[in-house]
Amino acid sequence: MLYRLATPQDIPVLIELRKRQLIDEGSTPDTIIDNELNTFFERNFRDNSLVQWIVEEQDEIIATAGVIFYAFPPSYTNASGIKGYITNVYTHTSYRGQGLASALLDKLVSEAKKRHVPVLLLEASTMGKPVYQKYGFTEMDTWMIYRLNLSF
Repeated sequence: MLYRLATPQDIPVLIELRKRQLIDEGSTPDTIIDNELNTFFERNFRDNSLVQWIVEEQDEIIATAGVIFYAFPPSYTNASGIKGYITNVYTHTSYRGQGLASALLDKLVSEAKKRHVPVLLLEASTMGKPVYQKYGFTEMDTWMIYRLNLSF
C-alpha cells in the first residue's frame, strides 16, 4: 500500500469518495454537489489550508483523510487561533478494519504538529466514532449547533 499526499489531479476521485462517505453516513444523494466539491478541493489545495492523504493499492485509491486548517480568534490556550478540522475520512468497504484510518490520522496529527496547531476537531459518524475514541479523541460537551433552514 502506498500512502501519499493528494494533489489537484486527484480531485475527481476525492469527489467520488466524499459522495460515498456521505451516503455511507446516511445522506440521501438528492442534490448534485460535484461542482461545489470541485470548487472546495481546488480552493483549499490552492491556499494550502487542506492537507489530504490518500492510500493506494494497485493504482486504486482505497482510503483518504484530510485536515482543514482555519483561523479562529486567538485565546489563552491557543495564541495563534489556528485549529484543524478533520474531514473526508473514508475507507473503501473491503479495506475497513485494517487500521488505514488510524494510519491516516497519524499523518494528519503529524501535519498539525508541524504547523503548531494545538487543537483538532471532527464530527464523528456512528461508524467512525470508535476509531476516533480508540485514537484518543474525546467528546466535548460545550459545543452547540444551530441549523438554518436554507434551500438552494
